[in-house]
Amino acid sequence: MERGNEDGIALDLAVKLNRHGNLKIASSDQNLKDILLHINSSKSPAVINYGASWCRVCSQILPAFYQLSNNFRKLCFVYADIDECPETTRHIRYTPTFHFYRDGERVDEMFGAGEERLQDRLWLHS
Repeated sequence: MERGNEDGIALDLAVKLNRHGNLKIASSDQNLKDILLHINSSKSPAVINYGASWCRVCSQILPAFYQLSNNFRKLCFVYADIDECPETTRHIRYTPTFHFYRDGERVDEMFGAGEERLQDRLWLHS
């Protein structure tokens, strides 16, 4: 599937807003598998945002997700587009879905958007 213009804008935004380098963008199934392996082996806290370029709610929360990555420097932030990583994300039923990891294990999930809700969860898991 081709990347749309919106994805390119979102990726550009990620680069500009992620000043501390703790945000990764999964570009393929293999890339997401590698990121998950790193999360599991490093046991560092992480949050994965599963979204889609066609999802209006995902597009609305994405800038806040990128900005929050600067406020929670100890967390690894990951964005995975379900269309770019179809095999690895086949278990995702709603977008956006956020998975929170601690000590290599998934410990929480959040469905839907809401910047305040997301910030509260990030604070809880950081």
